[in-house]
Amino acid sequence: MVYRVGDVLRISCPFTPTVVVGVDEAHVSVRWPWWEIDPDAEGSCWNGVVALGRAHPDELYVTDPPAPRLAPGDTCRIGIPARIIHVIEVHEYDPPQETGWLPRPGLSLLVLRAGEAPDAASEFQGTSIEPGGGVPFTLELLFRPYAFLMAGDDVADADGRAWRFDGPWTWAAYDGAGGVPAWPLTLLAGGADPVAVATATATGSHEAEASRWRRAAGIQHETSPR
Repeated sequence: MVYRVGDVLRISCPFTPTVVVGVDEAHVSVRWPWWEIDPDAEGSCWNGVVALGRAHPDELYVTDPPAPRLAPGDTCRIGIPARIIHVIEVHEYDPPQETGWLPRPGLSLLVLRAGEAPDAASEFQGTSIEPGGGVPFTLELLFRPYAFLMAGDDVADADGRAWRFDGPWTWAAYDGAGGVPAWPLTLLAGGADPVAVATATATGSHEAEASRWRRAAGIQHETSPR
């Protein structure tokens, strides 16, 4: 699957046995059950342990028993119960990124949990996950804004302005002015289906599409998507 900024996903990961190797006030550290140490890594060294925030709101993984009940040497299970996330950044690596563990990831997604709005002013926001990076995620696409367009498509809007689609929240107007395209849209060039574009935008608006995204992502208040 090709992931895009704006995708609303359901993520889960089977709970897998592991061992607690350290606990402090902020973290519980466990032997990571899904990766292997990369013997050929030159720029980083990983010891096989991952630290999880004991009460961090962005933490996707949970332990069973819960982290506050764990002590070094305990056995537990770690996984991700089914929950909703949405994608705010997509990064591809060619060659795959050297991380210190195997398999080396070729793709990472920066995601927020349902209900958390993107904050363009925040320097650090979100959790990185690596589809195909060894952890047995299940990822199900629930909603994709502007699913009928492909990156790089050119469209004309109802006001006669031409736009390039670089993602649902990163429209570029060829006249250099700002704003967002006025529906309906007509495909000028690109890989999308012209009939699908015309049909999908015959009614509604960019603002309505953003509202659909907010509902799918569990975001209650108005926010400018990133």
